[in-house]
Amino acid sequence: MFNLGKRKAEVIVEQATDPVEASQPLALEKNERRTRSGFIPKIMRVAGHIPFADDLTAAYYCAIDRKTPLKAKAVLFAALAYFIIPTDLVPDIIAGLGFTDDATVLAATLGIVSAHIQPRHRRAARRLLGLKAKKDALKTPSD
Repeated sequence: MFNLGKRKAEVIVEQATDPVEASQPLALEKNERRTRSGFIPKIMRVAGHIPFADDLTAAYYCAIDRKTPLKAKAVLFAALAYFIIPTDLVPDIIAGLGFTDDATVLAATLGIVSAHIQPRHRRAARRLLGLKAKKDALKTPSD
C-alpha cells in the first residue's frame, strides 16, 4: 500500500504553495484505501451488468502495481474511488444510466494512463472476472 507516512505527508502539505497541491498526497492515500477495501467486492457484484468491467479491473491491477508511476497511480485511484463511492453523479441503481458516469470517468482515465496498463494487468483482470484470456494478451514478451 502506498503510504507517505504521516510526517512526510505533513511536510509536503506545509511546503506546498498551492492548496490543491497540498491536498494531493492525502487524497491519494484516501483514494487508495477506499479502492483497496471496496473495489473487489463491488466489481464482483456488478461485473455482469457493465461492459467495461475488464478495463476497470485492469485499471485496478495497474493502480496496485509497484511498477506503476506515482502520477498514474493517483489518476487511477481517483477514478477507481469514484466507481466505488455510493453517491456519484448518476446513481448506479438507475437502470440503463447508472454506470454511464463511471464509464465516462474510466474512458478519460484510460486516455491519460493507458500506456501504463500492461498485458499482465489485463490478464489478471480477466482471471479475476472468470473470463477467457484474449489471444493478443498472451503474445506479450515484454511484461
